[in-house]
Amino acid sequence: MRYVVLLGAPGAGKGTQAAMLSQATGLPHVASGDLFREALQQGTELGLLAKSYMDKGELVPDEVTIRMILERISQPDCRAGCLLDGFPRTLEQAEALDRALGESGEGIERAVHVDVPSEELVERLSGRWLCRDCQTPYHTVSSPPAKAGRCDRCGGELYQRTDDKEETVRERLGVFFAQTVPIIDYYAKQGKLSRVDGSRGIGEVAESILAVLGLA
Repeated sequence: MRYVVLLGAPGAGKGTQAAMLSQATGLPHVASGDLFREALQQGTELGLLAKSYMDKGELVPDEVTIRMILERISQPDCRAGCLLDGFPRTLEQAEALDRALGESGEGIERAVHVDVPSEELVERLSGRWLCRDCQTPYHTVSSPPAKAGRCDRCGGELYQRTDDKEETVRERLGVFFAQTVPIIDYYAKQGKLSRVDGSRGIGEVAESILAVLGLA
């Protein structure tokens, strides 16, 4: 089995890479955020348990997140392995995942860190704007509107989500790096970590990841 962990800060393009890698390798793309949304929508036991914490404004405990991930990777489509995106988020989750996989004689084959300089991440995230009417996305650098503040498609007003404001972006990145550095060190000590330059083009990054997985 091939279990691959994709690590990367918000804005690093990790989700895009995971989707492309899934197509290239045939391995399912297992994103923790998607699992939470699906579990909440379907009202599963784990979804309701997670919701009970979220409704109180509390973080979902690691044990609940881990149970959700393990339940997903036990499905038939993950028989050959999977690409894990957004998990593990903490050192405790990484250790728990290793223990669970170890029980069946499996383990993480490779952890790939899509590395992007923090200032570039800030630029990517804080430059995002949405049309208030049709939700068309824009970016001040990579895809600006023809007329500042107005949507090219419908003429609607463009606005920026609170999460995308620079101050909030920097706070989010600070939390991410504090949580993720121990995970990066954890996989590095196991000799399973590969870093790829995420500041390059999407295709180039994908080729680099395939190369470290021995598929290019």
